[in-house]
Amino acid sequence: MLDIPNYLTRGERARLFPVLADTSKEGRTASILLACLSNVDEFGRALMSTVGQRTGARTRIETFTEVCFKNQSEKLRPDGLIVLTSGGKQWRAVVEAKVGNSDLELAQVESYLNLARENDIDALITISNQFAAVPAVHPLQLSASARRKIELFHWSWMHVLTEASLLIANDEVLDRDQRFILNEMVRFLTHQSAGVKDFDQMPAAWTELGSAVQAGASPSPNAPETRETVGAWHQVVRDLSLTMSRQLGVEVSPRIPREHLRDLDARAKADATAFCESRCLTATLVIPDAAAPLEVTADLRARTITASMRLRAPDEKKGSKARLNWLLRQLSQSPNENWHVRLYWPGRSAHTQKPLGLLRENVEQAAEEKSGQVVSSFDVMLVRDVGARFSQRKNFVTELKATVPQFYDQVGQYLRAWQRTAPRLPESKAEPASVNTEAMRDAAEQELASTNQDRPVTPTVVLAAAEPVDE
Repeated sequence: MLDIPNYLTRGERARLFPVLADTSKEGRTASILLACLSNVDEFGRALMSTVGQRTGARTRIETFTEVCFKNQSEKLRPDGLIVLTSGGKQWRAVVEAKVGNSDLELAQVESYLNLARENDIDALITISNQFAAVPAVHPLQLSASARRKIELFHWSWMHVLTEASLLIANDEVLDRDQRFILNEMVRFLTHQSAGVKDFDQMPAAWTELGSAVQAGASPSPNAPETRETVGAWHQVVRDLSLTMSRQLGVEVSPRIPREHLRDLDARAKADATAFCESRCLTATLVIPDAAAPLEVTADLRARTITASMRLRAPDEKKGSKARLNWLLRQLSQSPNENWHVRLYWPGRSAHTQKPLGLLRENVEQAAEEKSGQVVSSFDVMLVRDVGARFSQRKNFVTELKATVPQFYDQVGQYLRAWQRTAPRLPESKAEPASVNTEAMRDAAEQELASTNQDRPVTPTVVLAAAEPVDE
């Protein structure tokens, strides 16, 4: 067994079976995770890739628990340390974990960032039941100065579980013993005693904010209840994407503007402003190989949850009726109740919307609604009127997590984006010789002859020469 690194005064290798006090739930859970990360090759590669580290056959991942550094100004004991060695390069990350209802605290995270700076550590990785859209977007709002020179990442426990579950479900762990170890970690983390949980309720501000919007109030983007609600929305959307990832066996992720990936505060401000303008919370889920991104909207005024996908109408079909029938054939698995289709028309013409049942009964009426125009694209929407349950903290999350998978199950997985038909090869040009230079010359001569033949003949006028005049 190798010794601990010389820059540590305390610590030991992460163990699959840690010998710790029963009260040390965080230490035991972190040790099991870190041991799996360093001993299950595919799992280690998967998690390291989420923090921007590529690993190869010669990469060595070492993990330690309850470490203390020789050079530290505060009495801190991080839950773990990850050391990734590839060739002559080394990347190191301090790990701080929370389980159960314990949330990360701003002051503590800032202290660990200072510790990392003091010891030339590259990154800090926090783990808790709090959710982040992607590991690079932290659930806490830390100043740029606090993060200076140190990369900051966050894994939710459900993110860790999802990564492991996908590897197992897709048979990506090649070694039988490593697969067994990873499966045991999943079994441990999913047990009630481990303290791992999903996002199950909105904050206390949710009910108050919903009532205010219903009464016609104009929320402020800078109000604490607005920022708290938007932050909770980000978390529930991330949890929803992880749930769908486990359902579908592929990685489903929220779409985030590039400029917001490293700036949580900018994202929070932008989304709070958008919410106050529309009274709606929105998100976009990207599903690999789906016909379109899945759009999710929670409308606080209407108290509805909407899931939708947008499809471009097929250009090769010339009329609106043909284009609508192309769409309706893809909706054969869906019932009429709560389903709607929004039709978009060229230019500045306003969109129209029809219940799916009505559209099925009279597609011609919908096609002829905009005289002289042809529909250009469609939104296929599942709209759930949640009523009083919308303002209830737990019931809203329950309804959201039911609506989005329902949309994908009944319609989303069956939708196909339109593609132009591949160009056809005429029989007359099946052989390369049919388009060589001689063939092109013959075709040009035939075209010229045809042109000359079709050209009208201009009558020729012959003028007689004038006779000389005698003087």
